[in-house]
Amino acid sequence: MATFLYKLGRSAFRRRRLVALLWVALLALAGVGAATAPTATSSSFSIPGTEAQRAFDLLEERFPGGSADGATARVVFKAPAGQSMQDPANKAKVDKTVAALKTGSDQIAQVTDPYTAKTISRDGSTAYVSVAYKVNAMELTEETRQALRETGEAAQGQGLTVEIGGDALQSMPETGAGEIIGVIVAGIVLVITFGSLVAAGLPLLTAIIGVGIGVSTITALASVLDLGSTTSTLAMMIGLAVGIDYALFIVSRYRAELAEGREKEEAAGRAAGTAGSAVVFAGLTVVIALVGLAVVNIPMLTKMGFAAAGTVVIAVLIALTLIPALLGFAGDKVVGRKQRKAAEAAADATGPATNGAAAPASTEAKANAGTRWARFVLRRPLMVLLVGVLGLGAIAVPAASLEMGLPDDGVKPVSATERRAYDLLSDGFGPGFNGPLLVVVDGDKAAADKTVTAIKGLDGWAHVTPPTPNKAGDTAMITVVPEDRPSSVRTEELVHDIRGATGDDVLVTGATAMNIDFSQKMNDALLPYLALVVGLAFLLLMVVFRSVLVPLKAALGFLLSVVAALGAVVAVFQWGWLGSLFGVEQTGPIMSMMPIFMVGVVFGLAMDYEVFLVTRMREAYVHGARPGEAIVTGFKHGARVVTAAAVIMIAVFAGFIGSSEQMVKMIGFGLAVAVLFDAFVVRMAIVPAVLALLGHRAWWLPKWLGRVLPNVDVEGEGLTAAATAGTPAEKELVRA
Repeated sequence: MATFLYKLGRSAFRRRRLVALLWVALLALAGVGAATAPTATSSSFSIPGTEAQRAFDLLEERFPGGSADGATARVVFKAPAGQSMQDPANKAKVDKTVAALKTGSDQIAQVTDPYTAKTISRDGSTAYVSVAYKVNAMELTEETRQALRETGEAAQGQGLTVEIGGDALQSMPETGAGEIIGVIVAGIVLVITFGSLVAAGLPLLTAIIGVGIGVSTITALASVLDLGSTTSTLAMMIGLAVGIDYALFIVSRYRAELAEGREKEEAAGRAAGTAGSAVVFAGLTVVIALVGLAVVNIPMLTKMGFAAAGTVVIAVLIALTLIPALLGFAGDKVVGRKQRKAAEAAADATGPATNGAAAPASTEAKANAGTRWARFVLRRPLMVLLVGVLGLGAIAVPAASLEMGLPDDGVKPVSATERRAYDLLSDGFGPGFNGPLLVVVDGDKAAADKTVTAIKGLDGWAHVTPPTPNKAGDTAMITVVPEDRPSSVRTEELVHDIRGATGDDVLVTGATAMNIDFSQKMNDALLPYLALVVGLAFLLLMVVFRSVLVPLKAALGFLLSVVAALGAVVAVFQWGWLGSLFGVEQTGPIMSMMPIFMVGVVFGLAMDYEVFLVTRMREAYVHGARPGEAIVTGFKHGARVVTAAAVIMIAVFAGFIGSSEQMVKMIGFGLAVAVLFDAFVVRMAIVPAVLALLGHRAWWLPKWLGRVLPNVDVEGEGLTAAATAGTPAEKELVRA
């Protein structure tokens, strides 16, 4: 591995113009493909194997053209104080709105008049118009959404309050500001880390190129592969973070090789052979975690995982080829001005360094912050371990109270019309009115009437409509309005009670039931997914580190950081602790995909730090250093880079906390704190403490297992041996 990547790095350095031209051509090709591709009009959402999905499929079959899973909207009217929606002036406004809605878009399937459908509150103060669409919310065009908004705005006036709710206004939130903030912070951190604008600019430039190629390719294939806008959002978030990190690792190692006196081409080759090997395996762990999302068996998540994994692969390839090429263009400017002057002074004092010579002893002896921290941990490993574990354990306590679901309009900011419509409906008709259940009876009228009777014998419902049969009379729909809000535990219990009190020919669906089934499916898939991802990564890390205990420690540390991050998410978004600080206006259940999403994304990213930091330790240990010395060496060369990489990744994710969408805010917060805990508590404190306590045993590997596992030489031991012995292998490497 190291030898191949060494050759690749040197080749890219020498043929830098060709390499740079190829990547620019790929970016241009992907951009043209994205610009000329047809607009993606479909991004279906289905949950195979759930009762709610079976009910939707049955409705599509028995009620053709009914658009059972189509988007819906509710235009809610609130009369001024002292007036009623039955007043002639208010009624005229509603009639005009109904007429405008019917002609507003060809995607509309049905508009219900509140005066004929009797959707007026008992006190007459509130009424709503129901709008059903032929397609689901993800397939609605922006023109259709805009027509809905304009109709609502036109109905305002004369003291009448008009708000719009439902999933028809659902759209992907704008996240550009968060990405810009993340890139700005990343740039500042890189400049501080490298002390050179050129060195700082390389990771940013290559990450943007990689994300550009990845996202443009996704856009170009979106129509063909039915990819939603969430797919490109995840790919952009992950691609930007890992793209900067991987380039940062290579550039940092290149500068370290230059500091040891090597020629530029040789330094580029060694950076690719050593740090590049760590990048390959770190990238593989991220790919495993993202591709493993297919285990959940939700098509949308599977496509998101594969698309984001493709972007990670691009980031790895760019780090191994384009970075060495750009280092060739950068020349001496990749090193900061202070370092260049210091090197020149040292050269004047000691004479020019020979190729492969070590840096002056005074430079080697100088202890940086990483070295000082590692020595502190070595002096008090047990104390550091206990503080780290107990601290994260305390933060993880709220995770025991985790309640999962999908946030509804009730958690949106009060400035949003969806939230105001939600509140108006709750006040006028009851909180359960925002999440009605749709019961589908696969049977005749007698079976439907029997189902209504059974439902009315249960607790937790506020209203049950008479059955609505299809033309054939073999299927009926019943609407059940719960007493409590859609995301409440009582509503979930009602769904389970209806399913338990009726037979297999009665199915419960609707947005609320779909959310409940989705949460259950995610919960059921968590352990198999965790076993798959952690198991495969454990095997991969055994190959990298040729150890059993180091990968085991890495996996256990990751689980600790993820549970602690979930505890923080529960405390903020479910309990409301410090909620105002993060813009949480309404607490509620934690997004059901959050645990599995955090496991997938954070595990892959956390292993970046593990691989880069510990491979340096392994490299020193293999070359003869004692266990304690190896830990210090790893921190001396890797702590600064890992710290910078973690700060950059936290900044990228934290930029999404400012989103007005609760789901995006929750994802940004959860990923940011998970990286914070994993990088600074687990990798920088718990890991060296455990390795210090284990000593030589940390690198133990059974002999029979050592014979079975391939030796990929991530540490570049072959390169060092060839360089020191002057063997034919060295000549071959140089010729390459």
